[in-house]
Amino acid sequence: MAGLLSPKPVNYYQQQHSPGYNPYINRGLSAYSETPPLGSANLLPHQGLAQFGGSPTPGLTLQDDGKIAALVVQLLDHSTREGALLELSKKREQYDDLALILWHSFGIMPALLQEIIAVYPLLTPPNLTAHASNRVCNALALLQCVASHSETRQLFLSAHIPLFLYPFLNTTSKTRPFEYLRLTSLGVIGALVKQNDNNTVIHFLLSTEIIPLCLRIMETGSELSKTVAIFIVQKILLDETGLTYICHTYERFYAVGTVLSNMVNQLVETQAVRLLKHVVRCYLRLSDNIRAREALRACLPEPLRDNTFAALLKGDMVTKRCLTTLLNNLNEP
Repeated sequence: MAGLLSPKPVNYYQQQHSPGYNPYINRGLSAYSETPPLGSANLLPHQGLAQFGGSPTPGLTLQDDGKIAALVVQLLDHSTREGALLELSKKREQYDDLALILWHSFGIMPALLQEIIAVYPLLTPPNLTAHASNRVCNALALLQCVASHSETRQLFLSAHIPLFLYPFLNTTSKTRPFEYLRLTSLGVIGALVKQNDNNTVIHFLLSTEIIPLCLRIMETGSELSKTVAIFIVQKILLDETGLTYICHTYERFYAVGTVLSNMVNQLVETQAVRLLKHVVRCYLRLSDNIRAREALRACLPEPLRDNTFAALLKGDMVTKRCLTTLLNNLNEP
């Protein structure tokens, strides 16, 4: 764990939960395919999560190249910025080089950050309007475009731009403007971790507060926000550094395990199959760690052991195999 900051990943949970037992502290994936990208159904109007699913629309024509350039220039003018944000957020899937243009054009990234910072005063007390939420979400959608591109992703991280989004993830208001804001912010982080070669991304995120922020959303957010938040946690777990980090202390393991357990209990009622798939994969990955496996033998939620979800997973052979592998791992001596 050398090189990682000593985190504050469980402050929130240390305040909210009191462990009833501690099997983990007293004791000193097998390869499975990654979860499919999140589907694009029920996305929000600003489409801040488009990169988690769906196919990009056909590329723009040469004539449209000029229109894109003109819209980028309009981002520099406060009087034309709002319209340009809306149009560019709609077209970002159609233009492969938009991330490069946004990053390397003079003044554009500061303009996008201005849009984000301008919303901070509306967070506490919660006074965010639908109009202000939509506008900043369009700016976040362009940041997601930059975060997704292979040539700008590292530059994006080196500038620590994800930290500007954390105040949005730390909000708790359940009104639609705030939910849109959290969801689109999660989409930017999700775009970072979605890449296959993301060890640098994981190291960066582990030096920040992303884990407790995601865990709280996994407990209290909407179904779609929970799905993107657990997707991020799952991608962190899939990285060896991330798995070691979360299992390094009982407090970190307990924070993640408590939220996953609460989600299982909620899923008995909600029957949200997409969330269940991610929960099973997170538990399976945790079982790859010897100390975590020992703890899971005592604390794995009963609904995952007793076929409670058999009907929900009917026909989903991949998730059923993951659950079977998880149970086999826990039964091994």
